[in-house]
Amino acid sequence: METIVQVAQLLLALSLLVGIHEGGHMLTAKMFGMKVEKFFIGFPPTLFSFKKGETEYGLGAIPLGGFVKISGMIDESMDKEQMAQPPQPWEFRSKPAWQRLIVMLGGIIVNVIAGVIAFIILTYNLGETYLPAKYTKEGGIIAGEIAQEVGLKTGDKILKVNGEDYDRVSDIWSGATLLGSDASWTVERDGKVFDLPIPQGFINELNDEDFELNFIYPRYEFAITELPEGSMVNLQKGDKIKKVGDYTVKYYDEFQSVIGQYAGQEVPFLIDRGGVEFEDIYNVKPDSTVGFYAGSLIEPAKDSYTIGEAIPRGTSKAFSAVILNAKALGKMFTGDVNPRSLSGPIGIVNMFPKTWDWNQFWYTTGFISMILAFMNLLPIPALDGGHVMFLLYEMISGNTPSDKFLEGAQKVGMVILLALMVFVFGNDILKIFNI
Repeated sequence: METIVQVAQLLLALSLLVGIHEGGHMLTAKMFGMKVEKFFIGFPPTLFSFKKGETEYGLGAIPLGGFVKISGMIDESMDKEQMAQPPQPWEFRSKPAWQRLIVMLGGIIVNVIAGVIAFIILTYNLGETYLPAKYTKEGGIIAGEIAQEVGLKTGDKILKVNGEDYDRVSDIWSGATLLGSDASWTVERDGKVFDLPIPQGFINELNDEDFELNFIYPRYEFAITELPEGSMVNLQKGDKIKKVGDYTVKYYDEFQSVIGQYAGQEVPFLIDRGGVEFEDIYNVKPDSTVGFYAGSLIEPAKDSYTIGEAIPRGTSKAFSAVILNAKALGKMFTGDVNPRSLSGPIGIVNMFPKTWDWNQFWYTTGFISMILAFMNLLPIPALDGGHVMFLLYEMISGNTPSDKFLEGAQKVGMVILLALMVFVFGNDILKIFNI
């Protein structure tokens, strides 16, 4: 059932994003008097369609894309018969290069607008909840397996990332941090401060679905949160344990380490109850438990924004997603980022929550909208960016590429896209089987 919910969210998101993308092309084409023959969400076979004016609107059975067919344009339809006829005034090829450029950018522009609007609204409605960096700067970290592999240790205090101050615990492993040049953490360990380089390619670890569990989390002070029914220990909710036997304890990991040494023994505890300290004797059971439940005293922070504040903040977050993905794509060519991090539809499904959450749905949809805009702008024939590249060449040089050349480029671009689709689908399948 969870998978069905995730797939339903993906299909709804793609339908919305493809619809507005292709709508951007259609509206700008009609604005310049071009004839739009078809507007479809999804690929053939056709489920249903209707014609209004000169345009056929329809829904395809394969919900992983869509298309708009503009008369006189060399696209995936490869309509050679139409292109062999003399150009007509209403055709794409008959219009000035600057108008054709706007049409090709129309879909990208509306995807950007949609993504930015989604981030602005979510930022205004929800604000931002996060763990303040004071917990990892002052209390230090608990280092999981992944953290230990790169040289971090439990108790380390992370003072800076990439030589700069930081505000949120998540900044320690954010894409902006890991994709930076000469990335490093400034660490305080046993009173000594040093820079710990972040290994090249470490960002690939983010693909591990258990990354956050196996990397770091803040050491935390703790207090008694619950006592089992019938408990005989003289403890109350909110009590803080300050000392066990001869050991002072401040953080829960320290308590866990110390209590194991007294398994099966009676041990004096120093308790803080509302600012008043007292000592009592407790029996530590053979399994190293005392008979209470403890909870973290860490308190997340929340920033709220007015609409005036949410506009620049949401816009910045939207474009940051594009910038980070552009950096990651560039680092794939240098070998710093594993190409296997690329995901196809199966991988994208896992970006959506397993239960329907409209806030998370719109966040993910806004993120995908920005990434679609970026990917479509890549200068690959068959993508909008390929058309933009040839149009810019025409505008700068004054020479129009021949129809034969454009047809050939379109075929090459389609081969590249098909190869990329096979690659990302393969990545998704390998990840499913942990290969």
